Amino acid sequence: MMSESMFGSTMWVGHWMWMLVIAILVVIPVYRICKRAGYSGWLGLLILVPMVNLMLLYFIAFSDWPASKKGAQYE
Repeated sequence: MMSESMFGSTMWVGHWMWMLVIAILVVIPVYRICKRAGYSGWLGLLILVPMVNLMLLYFIAFSDWPASKKGAQYE
């Protein structure tokens, strides 16, 4: 019996590289959205946690943004 698959260990590395690329493509925009909304950019990492990501999106969509409150003070 063969102990390795026909792809060897390259599929394992390729899988993690693909996951890293997807994570970067998702986290960076959410990081910037959080920063522009006036929240900590570190909230963007929550987008990687299943179910928490949905709560984060609803929180950002329906909460009053601290950045908009600051802008209203200067008008």
